[in-house]
Amino acid sequence: MANIESTPSRLILKDGSTTITFDKTVGSATLQQKILLWKKKPVEFPLDDIDDIAVKSEHDGLSGAPIFHSVLHRRSGEITVLTTEEAEDAEETVRTLREFVGLH
Repeated sequence: MANIESTPSRLILKDGSTTITFDKTVGSATLQQKILLWKKKPVEFPLDDIDDIAVKSEHDGLSGAPIFHSVLHRRSGEITVLTTEEAEDAEETVRTLREFVGLH
């Protein structure tokens, strides 16, 4: 399950090489990801640019096992995978994030 730290004005999700911080006081989200040992440049965008947070499922090509991701959709068309979890955990992560940013 993803590590989520939350206060009324700030939520931080950490999962593997992804950290995203939602901050209501400044109205923005900051996404930080690492590829291997290198940190990518942080991406900051307004909270109101988020149009959906959902669970995406797919099947592993080799084993056929189901894989579940929580994904963030932005109005700009960008889609970012935030977590890879078991189905119930991904649903809980998505529910928590949607509630925090006001998506119902």
